[in-house]
Amino acid sequence: MSRIRVLLAEDHETVRQGLKLLIDSQADMQVVGEAANGRLAVEQARAIDPQVVVLDISMPEMNGLDATRALRQASPATAIVALTRYSDNAYVQELISAGALGYVLKQSTSGELLAAIRSAAEGRHYLDSAVTADRDRHRKHEPPRAPRVSEREKEVLRMMALGHANKDIAARLQISVKTVEVHKANAMRKLDLHGRIDIVRFALLQGWLQEP
Repeated sequence: MSRIRVLLAEDHETVRQGLKLLIDSQADMQVVGEAANGRLAVEQARAIDPQVVVLDISMPEMNGLDATRALRQASPATAIVALTRYSDNAYVQELISAGALGYVLKQSTSGELLAAIRSAAEGRHYLDSAVTADRDRHRKHEPPRAPRVSEREKEVLRMMALGHANKDIAARLQISVKTVEVHKANAMRKLDLHGRIDIVRFALLQGWLQEP
């Protein structure tokens, strides 16, 4: 039986080695490469063409979202399993939209990651059971998903994450403070964000936290 060839992309060496031991202990999979940042993950994937990349979404040089997009370009046949400690719906939506087949929480059991790798290798999506339970719980009380955020809504969120006040955002974008508040409310509702911490996390994921 051929083994699933896995590339590990995780910047913490201790965590990476633990994941390697777990994966290599499985009869149907093996680690064929390791990377300590997003840029190296893309380079390695291009060079060794793994079946699955297990990708920490909080890494230096290239964050997980950008790395996912770059991996889809560099190695289209490689499946991506995102590994994170964040269960936020916005994170899940962005990573899946970018091309990840799996989404697993670091705090979950090892069985979740192994199941995600096997599913991704077969071209099937896999969401951590804790994420699935949370999404199902929300869907019972929410209307159908709203459209994706507009460019103006994204810009308002980005400036908020950078610490700009509503009045300053209004002046920069040449809109009213009331309009800023509307864009903010709409974006937070669409992305299921519940406060400033969620906004900053989302901005980090998007790589927005740099002034133009």
